[in-house]
Amino acid sequence: MAATAIVLGASGGIGAALLEQLRTSGEYSEVIGFSRHSTPALDMQDPSSIESVAAHAIASGELRLIINATGFLHAAGSGPERSWRDLNPDYLAQAFAVNAIGPALLMKHLLPHLPRTGRAVFATLSARVGSIGDNRLGGWYGYRASKAALNQFVRTASIELRRRSPDAICVALHPGTVATALSAPFIREGLELQTPATAAQRLLQVIAQLTPADSGGFFDHRGTAVPW
Repeated sequence: MAATAIVLGASGGIGAALLEQLRTSGEYSEVIGFSRHSTPALDMQDPSSIESVAAHAIASGELRLIINATGFLHAAGSGPERSWRDLNPDYLAQAFAVNAIGPALLMKHLLPHLPRTGRAVFATLSARVGSIGDNRLGGWYGYRASKAALNQFVRTASIELRRRSPDAICVALHPGTVATALSAPFIREGLELQTPATAAQRLLQVIAQLTPADSGGFFDHRGTAVPW
């Protein structure tokens, strides 16, 4: 079967750049992007949508690379909390639905269909602020907690995946600060700001260097391990 690469969240800044670079690389026979605007459409808050996208991906060929570039940080009228006084159950529910539960369901439907032998990678974009050990500033309760939950899903799934496909890799990646709609309201002077193209290039370089021993890990865009 044709070796296939899948990008989920392909209409976002990083996802679109990943899709373009994978298509021009020539490494895969098929490169497919899924988003809210694709057919089938991907809605990370709709389990039936996730299952439908996964079925389409599985039918497209031998899955050798899956990158989940979806994520939720803010919406109209809601955003990262500065204090516990700002905690809002609706915002928390949406953050967990998109950043943790949705990716977990992607793993449920896609990881069992990775090849049993040979290199295959499932990588999901997390965030350094999801690191519990690296949290020194506080705030951003929902985003931090939902990304921490995602990291635990990745770690746990990697253990089960190793039993089935010992050459496969399941990781969480921190892309850094990227000039996208997600991060735009929070960019401040002094941050290293990357273009989506640069971020995608760095992430693909990190993915290319991963080995099965790295499965279950959390790495930044330079390939450095991020503390849990």
